[in-house]
Amino acid sequence: MPLSDWRDGIDHADADWGAIYNLDYLKANILGGEGYDWFYASDTDRDDQVRTPITDGAYAEPWVWRYKDLPNWWQNPHHERLGGVRQATATAWVPGSKPVRFTEIGCAAIDKGTNQPNKFLDPKSSESARPYYSTGRRDDFIQMQYLRALYEFWGKSANNPTHAETGVKMLDMNRAHVWAWDARPFPWFPARKGIWSDGANYNAGHWLNGRASNRSLASVVEEICIRSGVTAVDTSRLYGLLRGYALDQVSGARNALQPLMLAYGFDAAEREGGLAFFTRTGRADHVLDQAEFAVTEELDGDLELSRSPQAEVAGRVRLNFIEANAEYETRATEAIFPDEATRTVSSSEVPLVLTQGEGRAIVERWLAEARVARDRVSFALPPSQVGVLAGDIVALDLPGGPASFRVDHLEQAGANLVRAVRIEPALFEAPDVPDFDVEPPPFLPPVPVLALFMDLPLLTGDELAHAPHLAVTADPWPGTVAVYRAPEDNGYTLSALVSTGARVGVTETVLTAARPGLLDRGPALRVRMSSGVLASASLDRVLNGANLAAIGDGSPENWEVIQFTTADLVGEDLWDISGRLRGQAGTDATQPASWPAGSYFVMLDGSVGQLSLPLSARGLDRHYRIGPVARPYDDGTYSHEIRAFDGIGLRPLAPVHLDAAWNAGDLDLSWVRRTRIDGDSWQAVEVPLGEETESYAIRVRNGPTVLRETLVATPAWTYTAAMQTSDGVSGPFTVEVAQMSASFGPGPYRALAVA
Repeated sequence: MPLSDWRDGIDHADADWGAIYNLDYLKANILGGEGYDWFYASDTDRDDQVRTPITDGAYAEPWVWRYKDLPNWWQNPHHERLGGVRQATATAWVPGSKPVRFTEIGCAAIDKGTNQPNKFLDPKSSESARPYYSTGRRDDFIQMQYLRALYEFWGKSANNPTHAETGVKMLDMNRAHVWAWDARPFPWFPARKGIWSDGANYNAGHWLNGRASNRSLASVVEEICIRSGVTAVDTSRLYGLLRGYALDQVSGARNALQPLMLAYGFDAAEREGGLAFFTRTGRADHVLDQAEFAVTEELDGDLELSRSPQAEVAGRVRLNFIEANAEYETRATEAIFPDEATRTVSSSEVPLVLTQGEGRAIVERWLAEARVARDRVSFALPPSQVGVLAGDIVALDLPGGPASFRVDHLEQAGANLVRAVRIEPALFEAPDVPDFDVEPPPFLPPVPVLALFMDLPLLTGDELAHAPHLAVTADPWPGTVAVYRAPEDNGYTLSALVSTGARVGVTETVLTAARPGLLDRGPALRVRMSSGVLASASLDRVLNGANLAAIGDGSPENWEVIQFTTADLVGEDLWDISGRLRGQAGTDATQPASWPAGSYFVMLDGSVGQLSLPLSARGLDRHYRIGPVARPYDDGTYSHEIRAFDGIGLRPLAPVHLDAAWNAGDLDLSWVRRTRIDGDSWQAVEVPLGEETESYAIRVRNGPTVLRETLVATPAWTYTAAMQTSDGVSGPFTVEVAQMSASFGPGPYRALAVA
């Protein structure tokens, strides 16, 4: 049932109501207007608004022809009219015997939707059509006003009576069903048009999804005023829809209202002791005759015209806002005149949730208003013209033709001094700006993540030597991952946020031990990557740190650092890795005889970071809970691990070139130390010590039995014949050497078998 008969312009039959959004206007057409008071006999009559009254001259029952007249249909007996003749006997209908239920009420979110609420746009439907005289642009507010008008009107008992005899209320509004709420999740519907082909129909369609939570601009303005202690507020002429408004600071009502006034184009003025808010329409409130202007000493003549310099007008307007229907990200839009030669940009930011089309419409209006408002006028009115108020629109007949001005300043001192700026009524008509499609990212269900703790040696100079590394991966990646830590399984605190998933895989072939310092040209290591891809790199790049990876069994301390030059894709997520450098960063000393298939493979890039851990926590068990940051740490998606770390980055590297020579029964031992810090430079004569003092631990073994232990301060030691006799050495034995660290203790031992 139509609730309006609106047309563009100000000269149609209903224009005196001011706006199609006027709730009083829409309510007046529920039991009135087309289908109640009158009808259009033809399309020509509709175009010309020639309205034919609905009458029933024969039987004085016009409600028989009124399809809107629910009260009379409900409360009167029904007499069929066969051949136009009213039958004397009524039908079996008992007046007021049961309530009426609306099984489908609704209005499309389209320009002038209330002219024909049942119309919708769908290229695949034979019923697709715009409402009468609609431009087809999106208009969520008219949908809201339609539903508000229905519910407010029928919510009054005077309009929804109870039958005196049956006690039944005419309309059962608890069972009024609104078309349409879609079961598909918003905003993925309508944005995911690759899944749902009717998503393109949403913008100007009947859907309530994404719209039901919107607020009217008037209600938000009233709330701001009331919270500030202003209760005498009139918003009956304030129209607009608010999707979201963020106020993150404590401020006064003026500061809260100003962004709304700029964005939605409305004014505030005092009216009869109260504060009135009204949307700018450009419709003239007064037509003034220059001959009736008063003469005052403050003006040079009875009318002053002025124009601001062109340089004061920005040629480009930019607006930052919060984008609706996606992830509420900050977006920017701008408008510029085609003939604009200057580079002046006026930028504004409003904490409003807008569609891109709404943002574009705002900047276009701002730009046009700024250019028109360069023209200003000043004049004085006699006391008899007290009806002209601030905020009113006055029409003047100027030498260049008729023009409209908005009264911005009114000073009452004898004569009423008026200062006004020029406006163009067409600027306040909603522009036909298309809405740009915004596709939110696909929904990613929260899933458990794989967390690999790695107690690694120092890899770069800016790392914390004692802190462990953490690699986190999941498929699909849930977004940011939170890492919580506590001394026991409660009282957790946030330790880290991981924003990027690591490249992690699992080996499918065995990797046997190989000599460090040389390219391992053995069989390719096959790795199935669960996340990320690999790439080859030249040997020069590898020698400069590229393609650094770790292979291990998943425990924090058991990892070998490797590099590789070649990565060949041999299947889906399946890679063959060759040209390897083994035992990097001193992990050659702990390299096992082989890494079995099923070992973890982790690329050591920027996605693998270190956890903050105090030096005093080395070796102490800590509880970790790791999972999607959007979930609490006791959620089922979180993994719980208890880990302790030795701080391998503090561990000295094993010595190399261990050598021994017999000298008259004594055994002279020598070796070359290594450094864990800044040891790659070829410029120095000797690598830095890397420890507080130079010290080495020496062990002499006979099988599993330790025969002698000692500490020395230089990379040499003599195992004298007397020592051998004292230790009971009579056959082959083993000498082991490790560099010492004051904070870590001995590093890995390098062994030499002596016959």
